[in-house]
Amino acid sequence: MSDTLNKTYKELAIPYFNEVFNIIDITLLKLNIPYYLVGVSAVALELLKAGIKPSRGTKDIDFAIMIGSLAEFEYVVVELEVAGFNKVKAPWTLYHPKYNIAIDLLPFGQIEENDTANFNERYTDLHVLGFKEVMQHAVPVAIEEKFAQIPPLHGMVILKLIAWNDRPEERDNDLKDILLIIKEYFDFNSDEIFEFYFDTFPDEFDKIIVAARVLGRKAAEIIQKSEKVKNRVLQVLLNNTTNIEKSPIAERWARENDWTIEYAISILKHFKLGITEIIQE
Repeated sequence: MSDTLNKTYKELAIPYFNEVFNIIDITLLKLNIPYYLVGVSAVALELLKAGIKPSRGTKDIDFAIMIGSLAEFEYVVVELEVAGFNKVKAPWTLYHPKYNIAIDLLPFGQIEENDTANFNERYTDLHVLGFKEVMQHAVPVAIEEKFAQIPPLHGMVILKLIAWNDRPEERDNDLKDILLIIKEYFDFNSDEIFEFYFDTFPDEFDKIIVAARVLGRKAAEIIQKSEKVKNRVLQVLLNNTTNIEKSPIAERWARENDWTIEYAISILKHFKLGITEIIQE
């Protein structure tokens, strides 16, 4: 498996991804700080296991780091500056001029206060609701001789749904990434779906609908561990499935895929159905 992944990670189409990843890995291991690769690059790495190439490129790489305080976070930033990164306006973003890549360091763990990482009065708090719960289900993926911990795809759906809801005006690509996961998930995980989730198959087979419901069931295993995360996810889904004329998620998916609003909403409803089937058991 690792040989296959080492060949495919280069298909991420992120120049100098390995060089930047190495800097982060070496720095955080030295500081004994657990970290996870998140964002679109994490989604792409998971899908590459099944030979599914990225739908879009990026020059940003996101890392979730588990730390205890703002002082510890600032020490990480200092170490990365020594390694060639520069600070930018947002305190959680760093830029490497040699490789022309920006990274986001998304702190969670004891630093969290009301599900945010509080920096200072000049900056809006960084919302990290769901990170702790999702990262408990992280899986390793090989990058050259190293391994990165990344969330499972259903965990990425949770994080991206919450992130989009927090800042829809800034998180435009999250909805695209969520739908990419749903579209590809049946082929990505078909063996498990046929063996364990055959009851999700509708009378008229639709692999997107099946995938949405299966992802919902898997997501439920994570969100039911936190009332805040569960309530947030269910509220976002409720807001986007109750009124056909007031569903920005369905409107976006329908417009970009030449679907009806009703079909786009049915995808969300089946994801929600999968969640409630588990939570109400």
